[in-house]
Amino acid sequence: MKILGILGAHRQNGLTAQMLTTVLNSVPAPHTTETIYLEDYDFYPDQVGQRDPVLDQLTDKLLESDVWVLAAPTYWGGLAGEMKDFLDCMRGRLVRFDHKGGTHPDRFKNKHYLSITSCYAGTFENFTSGITDNSFRTIDKVMSAAGLIKINELVLPGTLFMKQIPAAKSSECKRAGSKLITKPKRDDSTLKRYIELFCMVAVMAFLTMGIQFLFHLISASEFWAVYASFVLIFFVLLAGILHFFTVVKHRRR
Repeated sequence: MKILGILGAHRQNGLTAQMLTTVLNSVPAPHTTETIYLEDYDFYPDQVGQRDPVLDQLTDKLLESDVWVLAAPTYWGGLAGEMKDFLDCMRGRLVRFDHKGGTHPDRFKNKHYLSITSCYAGTFENFTSGITDNSFRTIDKVMSAAGLIKINELVLPGTLFMKQIPAAKSSECKRAGSKLITKPKRDDSTLKRYIELFCMVAVMAFLTMGIQFLFHLISASEFWAVYASFVLIFFVLLAGILHFFTVVKHRRR
């Protein structure tokens, strides 16, 4: 198995690069690794009737690899420009287009990927405001369109005055690297999410109706019947709304 690291950053030895290197160095033998530093490649989008030779070279490397590790810092709340430019230029190669302009997975389908990013914002700020969310969403959107399966994601916040990645984060990268060879067979966790949603609805309904029971708004004799019917009806309605806005609505565009 071959693991390909793709680094889209201004510095080849920066903190994002250190995370990528740590991940790749943790891949056990006899599996092999290679790193692409995008700044070393002068690529441009394909033109009509003329394919970019540098993109041809990069495409071959992508095809030869089983797992991609995409690493790029987060600037201004979004993915670093070099990585974004690479994904934009590769658009016509990552997917195929139908006659309506819709995208479909092509030759990279069922490969796997891990994404890495970093940001100046501290841990708490990133946790509460999601500074790095857009970077991961950009990568996930492109990889999902290309049919790749996500393995994991790693983030390093608070990098403003940092010189080396902390020991705890280094250990996390090592664990992620050692697991790259045990790729998940599929990335469809829809059933798991619906089960989690049902449990959340059940807990919140129980707490709400428990409060109503304490204030004598619901009698003990009807509590469980009302509770069960409320959970089921609320779950079906909420699941239907979420499915419409996350799947059906987007499919219509």
